[in-house]
Amino acid sequence: MFKLSRFLSSFRVKVALVMIASLLFAATLGNYFIFKFAFNSNFNQLRDKLKVIAQTAALAIDAGELTQVPLDREGINSPAYRQIVEKLIAIKQANSGIKFIYTMAKTGEEGILEFLVDPDALNPRPKNFSATSYPGDRYDARQFPELLNAFKAPSADKKIASDEWGRFLSAYAPVRDPEGRAVAILGVDMAADDVYLAEKSLLQRGIAVLAFGIIFSLTLGIFISRGVTKPIAQLVEATRRIAKGELDYQVNIKGKDEIAELAGAFNGMAASIAEANRKMHDYFYRAMQSLVRLLEAKDLYTKGHSDRVADFAEKTAKAMGLPVEKVEMLKRAAELHDIGKLGIDERILNKTTPLTDEEFALIREHPHTGEEILEPIAFDKELIDMVRSHHERYDGKGYPNKVKGEDLELICQIIPIADSYDAMTSNRAYRAAMSREEAINRLKAGSGTQFNPQVLAAFLKII
Repeated sequence: MFKLSRFLSSFRVKVALVMIASLLFAATLGNYFIFKFAFNSNFNQLRDKLKVIAQTAALAIDAGELTQVPLDREGINSPAYRQIVEKLIAIKQANSGIKFIYTMAKTGEEGILEFLVDPDALNPRPKNFSATSYPGDRYDARQFPELLNAFKAPSADKKIASDEWGRFLSAYAPVRDPEGRAVAILGVDMAADDVYLAEKSLLQRGIAVLAFGIIFSLTLGIFISRGVTKPIAQLVEATRRIAKGELDYQVNIKGKDEIAELAGAFNGMAASIAEANRKMHDYFYRAMQSLVRLLEAKDLYTKGHSDRVADFAEKTAKAMGLPVEKVEMLKRAAELHDIGKLGIDERILNKTTPLTDEEFALIREHPHTGEEILEPIAFDKELIDMVRSHHERYDGKGYPNKVKGEDLELICQIIPIADSYDAMTSNRAYRAAMSREEAINRLKAGSGTQFNPQVLAAFLKII
């Protein structure tokens, strides 16, 4: 008994116990932050994905057809109802996670909506199922603020909600008429079970990593005392950085011992989260590309404009010796630079006569509108800056913010030149294309005023 007491009070054991306790605390705290972030990130990614699906689907619905649906149970037999049902079913089949998809409109009563089109109204329901969704059926939306907000802008529920149909995570987007008024909203529902399944997978990985951390901490505390102080501090710092969103952060611990192995496992886990985040960014980027293609499809004169501008911008940036990652970001920004024109009536975009002051003011808003479209889905700030500033001038007389060249990143001054050149050398609704020589002369005439001379020199070399 005396020997055991003496052993437990020895300095080595005390250090080992302190190390074990410290490592267990660090591992637990680290896993808490990482998986709290992972859970939140996963849930927000699902919300953003649903929101993009709802927003894209709403663009496919004709507001005029919706208004032609009779608001009674016989409305399901109308041609307009059937045509919209076909579109909604196609959207649902293209997105396997969607449980329900439907359209609703406001009533004269605050917070009360009415169904317009729901494909499930055509399916037989159990006798004890009281919830309905026929045209004109009313729905109390007062407990779902995001649903009511969808008449203003796309939105998604901030938590799983329940109603007569079950428990779902839902997203909504406005269906607008040609004048831009929201005549209805389109909603998509993902079953709560699908959300819980994704969270369960993350939780299982978290438990496995936590269990490994505990076992490793016990082993490390017995055999090592001082040598682990610095590596543990590095792991704690990495945990905090990952929790703050620095998903590319890696721990640099060399060696063949357990701490180095833990660092490798940590880096692998962090890299997996970063890769998942990158794929989600790519998904949103592709979704934005589709919207740009949709915009250009409305106007044969501008078809391919964004791709050409992206090609010019990429070649110019390479000629200027910019880093590869910057060139790639510039190319993406160039492909999306006109996405803000989605908010402009196509009758204005395709107008063959001079624009009125009011119409030109609307046109000048599209860089800012593009920024507002991209900002909520976590694109890189620098990419958003490029989209917002693609109509700024070197002399500060551009729009929307009148930023001078010396106050604007050099990379942000490439798209304006590429955009101007392609616009001048392309046929437009209001004029024929200029010759290459005339366009080049106009670019040179704008050197030092409209365009950055350094960037213009590189552009002229690549064309």
